[in-house]
Amino acid sequence: MKMPPLRLQHGLLFAAVALLFFAWGAWLVRPPQPLPWLGEWQREVLAPLADDRLRLAGLSERVDGELWLRGARLFYRGQWQAGGEPWALEAELGLSEAERDSLLAAAGLDARAAEQPLGGQLVAELGQHAVVGLSLKPQHAVATERLAATLGQPRLRLELADGQAWVYPELGLTLHLDDERLRLLHAVPRQALQR
Repeated sequence: MKMPPLRLQHGLLFAAVALLFFAWGAWLVRPPQPLPWLGEWQREVLAPLADDRLRLAGLSERVDGELWLRGARLFYRGQWQAGGEPWALEAELGLSEAERDSLLAAAGLDARAAEQPLGGQLVAELGQHAVVGLSLKPQHAVATERLAATLGQPRLRLELADGQAWVYPELGLTLHLDDERLRLLHAVPRQALQR
């Protein structure tokens, strides 16, 4: 059997190495994967919150949770999986002063009392109360490029003592980042960011 010329062997080896480097380079510059669930949440939860239309009933349909009383403030808390990643949610409910006083009296507490769980039984009764703030905290690292691929680039970037904040005023969103990872996503009605 006749062996191919030495130049042909070198040429084939060079082509194989070049192809490997090209494939590796293409893999390195691939676009970041967006967070598909965040786009859905943007439409169904975050946009209504930005427009000051989100109610506890709508939020509790998406995430099971329970109510907690912290001083004179009422929070809804839950845990869930989104895209295979665990998240923790905390949402503050808007209460009138009379509702706060009534709730504290019913629980036998005052405004300086330690945090108390109220359970899930009041969720249906308070379902029409407005959500005035919502925080999502990832339980695993979420890279900032995935957030940018989903939400776009922020209008404002602020340097903080312990990281950076990306602000999306039109969405009512602020993302708190540390070392290119999301620490906290905080959403409020749009007019709250414009004050």
